[in-house]
Amino acid sequence: MTPDQLLTASASALQDTALPTLRGAVAGLPTYVPGRRGAGTDIAALASNESHYEPLPAAAAAVAEAAGTMNRYPDSAAVELRERLAGHLGVTAGEVAVGPGSVGVLQQIITGLCDAGDDVIFAWRSFEAYPILVELAGARPVRIPLDDAEGHDLHGMAAAVTDRTKVILLCSPNNPTGVPISHERIEAFLQSVRSDILVVIDEAYVEYAEAGSGPDSLALYRRYPNVCILRTFSKAYGLAGLRVGYAVAAPDIAEGLRRTALPFSVSALAQKAAIASLDAGQEMETRVAAVRQERTRMAAQLEAQGWKLQPSQGNFLWIRADDSLRARLVDAFDAAAILVRAYQGDGVRITVADPASNDRVLGLLEAHSA
Repeated sequence: MTPDQLLTASASALQDTALPTLRGAVAGLPTYVPGRRGAGTDIAALASNESHYEPLPAAAAAVAEAAGTMNRYPDSAAVELRERLAGHLGVTAGEVAVGPGSVGVLQQIITGLCDAGDDVIFAWRSFEAYPILVELAGARPVRIPLDDAEGHDLHGMAAAVTDRTKVILLCSPNNPTGVPISHERIEAFLQSVRSDILVVIDEAYVEYAEAGSGPDSLALYRRYPNVCILRTFSKAYGLAGLRVGYAVAAPDIAEGLRRTALPFSVSALAQKAAIASLDAGQEMETRVAAVRQERTRMAAQLEAQGWKLQPSQGNFLWIRADDSLRARLVDAFDAAAILVRAYQGDGVRITVADPASNDRVLGLLEAHSA
């Protein structure tokens, strides 16, 4: 048989064999659902917790300047950004790891610490990417229901710790409910769990929180070496489209996070924009103050309408709703060209935006209040 005949025969035989298959963990993964997008000037896009301001001028200028070098790879170690973050936070560059948004850094954390079958504990409902990243690593997500105040049940989380627990995620303020965890409660929690468990304080929305409403995470980190702080430039700093986040952790842990990062995952444009954003902190604070003011105004009016809200410390408000009410609200919002984020079985999250968009939300909810 000639070589060509052998190839033909082999190809014919292979047609009856099985095709490549995904890992079981991947095939069963839920798909992350991003906030819905819409086209048109009349659309109020309030489904994603992103800044509704234009990019900070300094960040936009830094991106424009860095665009001229986009043919070159970025600094994979992000040395300049890590050094600037270290100075900003009062830590060393060796304690800082960066990644493509806080969710990218979280994947580095899970990958770096968890083997197949290990447990990761988190509140539920919380950030939707948590179970996805855990299952992707072959670890086991352990969901602890929120308490009656829409916050973390830390006693329940502590009771769920086993010999297989490697990581505990604390989201403060919690996404999507906006409820923070107090400093005192987290400290008591840290005293009750083993020191070999990494406790990640996910502070994606920390800039929007009122002073004293949540933990002093840096103070906790300095006292408890098993604490890891997770933050992002996507929210208050307005860099959601560039994807840059960071963690502060003990040097050995931070080094491990840098090793597990995808090479060149944070672009040069993102690194330059993040550095410029740190320099424009006062302007960012002015914008955040305006969001806080609108959040307070909206909450007061919604409570006057009869809606029951928990005080939110994020750039969003949360309405607890069963599926019947949730469906009615989403239909009404869609009809009014207002995009919100709905969670089956739990409720609706509404991002705080500009006053005009917020007024549209208030008007609609007043018409549907109890």
